Amino acid sequence: MTIPTDALTAAGTPAARIRRPAAAQAGSDFARLAQRIADAGLLRRRHGYYAVRLTLVVVMLAAGWTAFFALGDSWWQLAVAAYLTVVFGQIALAAHDLAHRQVFRTRRPSEIGGRLFANLGIGMSYGWWMNKHTRHHANPNHEDLDPDVSPDLLVWSTDQARASRGLANFFGGHQAYLFFPLLMLEGFNLQVSSVRALRSRQLKHRLLEGALLFAHAAAFLSALFLVLSPGKAVAFLLVNQCLFGVYLGCVFAPNHKGMPTLTGGERPDFLRRQVLTSRNVRGGPVRDVLLGGLNYQIEHHLFPSMPTVHLRRAQGIVREYCAELGVPYHETGLIESYREALTHLHRVGEPIRRRRAAA
Repeated sequence: MTIPTDALTAAGTPAARIRRPAAAQAGSDFARLAQRIADAGLLRRRHGYYAVRLTLVVVMLAAGWTAFFALGDSWWQLAVAAYLTVVFGQIALAAHDLAHRQVFRTRRPSEIGGRLFANLGIGMSYGWWMNKHTRHHANPNHEDLDPDVSPDLLVWSTDQARASRGLANFFGGHQAYLFFPLLMLEGFNLQVSSVRALRSRQLKHRLLEGALLFAHAAAFLSALFLVLSPGKAVAFLLVNQCLFGVYLGCVFAPNHKGMPTLTGGERPDFLRRQVLTSRNVRGGPVRDVLLGGLNYQIEHHLFPSMPTVHLRRAQGIVREYCAELGVPYHETGLIESYREALTHLHRVGEPIRRRRAAA
């Protein structure tokens, strides 16, 4: 069974091109690409780059809180709240790179850094997110295996829409219009999900994770309510967390939303599984920084441990190689990526709208 034709068409990818003329060679396609990438030196660690980047993130965080305490009880603090939104987003992206061992080759320093940035820095459980993100990378856009496309508030395919109940059924019919407003809840959702994950025995180092999450929450809320009046403190919290959710959503939404989905036993070889379900976003150095390099989503999924700074160079090699194989390689502008994602969300919500119209 191939990737659904309607999903390919919606993503702007001709469905007929997904089939390979030489299926017997599928297992070696990625190996040949990996050799080209290795020969170009793009898998080498960049300790200097990450030393500078992580230091800058910490300095930006310190600058934000210095401004916060200097301003005192003022409505200008809402500007600080918005600034810290960007800083928190960069902290999340740094934790992402640490989790993928882009910074350190071994597990222990990666986990230490990841927990400091994620748990202590932004109040998100590193262990919970790592488990979720690992499953996503193994099976991107697989409706049964990728937790990022499981129906919750939103539905990602017409099959999910037909089977939707509860909140997914309530929001799904008009989810394209609600997508960005719902992102304002994502910052809170990450923290609630992180606390809930502490009850799971599958989460390693639960005491450490919980202690760091509690330390973040205690320090953050204490600073707000000791320095600001209650009204300003609540306003600061809402502005910061709502914009944080929107920022993260704007970073991650272009990567896979609206691209082909897989179901059941559909499992193309590794290269096609990663390339066909991912979308790249064109842009320059500023966009690379704001999106944390995840605008090179295809290259990141193929080589998740590749340092972010190498992804731009890897893109040319990967795109050329995909052209040689006849594998569709999808790249678009940022605004167009959102349009494709929202168009897909509206289209797959059609069964819910028809069901309501018939009721």
